[in-house]
Amino acid sequence: MTSVARAARLAREVKNFETRPPWGITCSPEKEDSFDVLKVKLLGPKGSPYEKGTFKLVITIPERYPFEPPLVKFTTPVYHPNIDDGGRICMDMLKMPPKGAWLPTITLESLLVSLQTLLANPNPDDPLMMDVANEYKYDIEKYLENARKHTEKHAV
Repeated sequence: MTSVARAARLAREVKNFETRPPWGITCSPEKEDSFDVLKVKLLGPKGSPYEKGTFKLVITIPERYPFEPPLVKFTTPVYHPNIDDGGRICMDMLKMPPKGAWLPTITLESLLVSLQTLLANPNPDDPLMMDVANEYKYDIEKYLENARKHTEKHAV
């Protein structure tokens, strides 16, 4: 894909966030004339310990997008088994096959909706934060309370 085609696809994907945004997600370029870095605001999913939070993320788009997944990081601290202290995310969709599930047909919108879903439905069997994953598995009430408190402290 040429850089022109890449830019056109990114422009179209970002415009979709303006014209018909998915619930609780905004996405815009960090700089007006470039789609290389995008800023995202993600509302915590309803019914989850994150529901009162607004989380900020940064998406870095690689040269080979959409044939390579974007690099997505939380800049807001998140208490979650699949998100580490540096904001890195463990999610199959963000990794290339054979270990991951990235496909060129995945849009930024579907990626961010999946990420919002991951917030509400952690995968403790593929954790970045072992202690949080164990808490989720063996003391769900404590996990929910810690995630709520952490969200109130950092994401409100």
